[in-house]
Amino acid sequence: MKIEFLVTHSGGFHADELLSSVVLTQLFPAAKLIRTRDAEWIAPAAGRIIYDVGGRYEPENAIFDHHQRGAPVREDGRPYSSFGLIWKHYGADYLAAAGVPEAHVARVHAAFDKKFVLPVDLVDNGALDPSFAGELAGLTLPALLETLKPPFDAKGADATDQAFHSALAIARRFVEAGVAVQDAKLRAEAMVLDAIVAAGDNKVLELPMGMPFRPAIVKAKAEHLLFVVHPRDNDWCVTGIRRGDEGFELRADLPLEWAGLSGADLERASGVAGASFCHKGRFIAAAATREAALELARIAVAAVAAE
Repeated sequence: MKIEFLVTHSGGFHADELLSSVVLTQLFPAAKLIRTRDAEWIAPAAGRIIYDVGGRYEPENAIFDHHQRGAPVREDGRPYSSFGLIWKHYGADYLAAAGVPEAHVARVHAAFDKKFVLPVDLVDNGALDPSFAGELAGLTLPALLETLKPPFDAKGADATDQAFHSALAIARRFVEAGVAVQDAKLRAEAMVLDAIVAAGDNKVLELPMGMPFRPAIVKAKAEHLLFVVHPRDNDWCVTGIRRGDEGFELRADLPLEWAGLSGADLERASGVAGASFCHKGRFIAAAATREAALELARIAVAAVAAE
């Protein structure tokens, strides 16, 4: 069916219908976006998708509202906003259109839903109080998107519609970037898993470039790994591996005597020519060459074994 109209409510806007509009306008670029509460427009009709308005959730009639009694919830009982409903029904198509490899679509869809869509759903339904973020509450994505509304005394009858379309362009970048992050994690996972196999029993994992590595290390149950070595733009890094998703505790710290040193001081303390920097937190060090970085990592592993 050809979609000719994308219909959402008029007036003040929120993150959920803005982000829904990002998905739908990408999939149906020729469709006209209508913001209205006119009963004629929010009634089901061929060639029309209605969202965040209409008082019904009827996918078969392309109506995706969540404000009514008996509104849809997720399997765990948490509520959907219009964004969650649109993502549920159109997210996979959006990802395919965005160039996400077919083999990644299901996992990116689920990961983006958990990391990006669900928080918007919860805030929109009042199931998550933004104050949970403390002083950062005003910097959450829903809050930032709402700052793009026009002031109460803005001139012109179409001021809100103009602001909506300006905000839509900004919201689009967040969705595109969020999807790209999740897809990149899967590409990195494949590379890290291959590197883990190549490393064997070595406690140092060498990667061809900087990338997210901890999820793949956890997935592979590679508990023996202590440090990761990889090149940067102009040097090489030795990085610790965090024990958990939260916090900064590492499986192993770099040697205490290296903490906060750089240049010749670090070369003397480590005995490695080309060692250039060690953070005072002992979670990362740098060296001029691959050989120097690997030697720093080797010494760090030996120091852990000697403790």
